[in-house]
Amino acid sequence: MRGDRSRPGSLFFSPYVIPLAPQPGEGVLCLLATISGRGKAFRERQHLPWSLVPAKILKAILGVDGTCLASLQGSGLSWCLAVPAPCIKEVLRAMGLQIRVFSSSRLLLALAGCDSGFGQATAQHLDAMGFQVFASVLDPQGPGAQELRRSCSSRLTLLQMDLTKPEDIQGVLQHIQTHTNSTGLWGLVNNAGFNDTIADAELSPLGKFRTCMEVNFFGSLELTKGLLPLLRSAGGRIVTVSSPAGDMPFPCLAAYGASKAALSLLMDTFRSELQPWGIKVSLVLPGYYKTGKRDGQWQKMKQLVASLPRELLQAYGEDYVEEINRQFIQFMKVAVEDLSAVVNSITDGLLAANPAVRYYPGQGLGLMYFIHRYLPYFVRDLFLKGFFINPKLPRALLLPGFPGTLAPERVRSRRHHPPGLWGNRQH
Repeated sequence: MRGDRSRPGSLFFSPYVIPLAPQPGEGVLCLLATISGRGKAFRERQHLPWSLVPAKILKAILGVDGTCLASLQGSGLSWCLAVPAPCIKEVLRAMGLQIRVFSSSRLLLALAGCDSGFGQATAQHLDAMGFQVFASVLDPQGPGAQELRRSCSSRLTLLQMDLTKPEDIQGVLQHIQTHTNSTGLWGLVNNAGFNDTIADAELSPLGKFRTCMEVNFFGSLELTKGLLPLLRSAGGRIVTVSSPAGDMPFPCLAAYGASKAALSLLMDTFRSELQPWGIKVSLVLPGYYKTGKRDGQWQKMKQLVASLPRELLQAYGEDYVEEINRQFIQFMKVAVEDLSAVVNSITDGLLAANPAVRYYPGQGLGLMYFIHRYLPYFVRDLFLKGFFINPKLPRALLLPGFPGTLAPERVRSRRHHPPGLWGNRQH
């Protein structure tokens, strides 16, 4: 059933049928509501609250078979209608829905990075919906893995994987291939991410850049390439959690942002190249969410300061690095704790008949991308500094006559004039 897209705020539905259910012989009919009247790039797909269920849908379903069970499943506002399998076609016909029916033998999903945050919440959500999930964790004995064992069913399989270790990736690939060779793999969720350095690019050790690339880019690349034969056989989905920091120059996130930029471009390339195979690829670019504890941030900052060359530390100053990390810690205190918008975006990318190429769950992203795409660069830079981190001037720029630096008045002059308008010019 489709709503009137000409009227802002109207509802239309992106449904799918999952032939898994609480009781044998039942299928689960899931409806995702989309609010129309929004820009396609920032459309929101969310599970339909009971309060928004049109009466005609309930009447159509309950009128087919009085024994139909309307049950709340999963968590949050998600809901499903468990309908006896023989009645599903009649229900859909009465509702006027175009539906895609998945074979239960193909509903196998692989998720990377499930120790905490988006990965853990998504694994729990998909397990509650009845999927067979292969969830990778960095530490199989850690609190994140223990929470998954406690909260999920026996369908969920935990696999240990460090994306910086090729032998771990190969072990996970072999396990998944062994259990899905006859069925194929319906979905892969690349969620694992790493960043433990908040500092200017010049202050960030090269080793941190390499580690970010190993985890956020090369690890996801190797895992995706290894699972593509199974995804091709099922005509499945790839959903990758990237970051707006890969699209915009967030202050003090150079290593992380560069790796996410590479990841986003890679997945966009996969999307284009895998289209003939029927594989659909989506990117999820969340806003600012609390995805894990960062209790050791101050200690990591101290380690960074201790590792800096003496001249570099003198130029920037220890107080400069401390102020950056203080602002970051304050920023994370107001980050969103409810991860359901991101989980719903990942779920939609896996199951919707026509998933979005990009999902932007989180407040303020529409404005942020508008500024990034349509306003001058200096406006974007000011916005990002005001929104995220606004570094103060390095120590050297505050000390007149510091070796290798300009005098403060020349620094101010240089900020307002292009290089070609000052200094020596050759004619």
